[in-house]
Amino acid sequence: MNNNIENLKSTGLKATLPRLKIMEIFQTGKQRHMTAEDVFRVLLDERSDIGLATVYRVLTQFEQAGILLRSNFESGKAVYELNEGQHHDHLVCTSCGKVEEFFDPEIEKRQMQVADRLGWTIQDHAMSLYGVCAHCLGKK
Repeated sequence: MNNNIENLKSTGLKATLPRLKIMEIFQTGKQRHMTAEDVFRVLLDERSDIGLATVYRVLTQFEQAGILLRSNFESGKAVYELNEGQHHDHLVCTSCGKVEEFFDPEIEKRQMQVADRLGWTIQDHAMSLYGVCAHCLGKK
């Protein structure tokens, strides 16, 4: 908990109870990619009285401070994950919404080659591949 307090202070955010609880959910939860509703559900399960509006506000503050990364996948809902400083791409299941991370050096190399060939300098990128996960394929 003290480490989280220091992390928040280093970003200029005060270590309030809602911020500490939400930080803890991302650090210790089983789910790496969470919507505001997912976070709120965990808080309800823990009998917390932190409201949904507060969850949205804290997630936005964490994103602006660089603590969380936000992605908007096909569902249209913002999905958040801890910003651990390492680039990765995503596979997104169009059936259940599961998100899986991957990193492929060959894909990264090809992207640079394509950009170079077209005279571009890549500053950042995000790649999301949409399909059906193995679990959902097994259901059909």
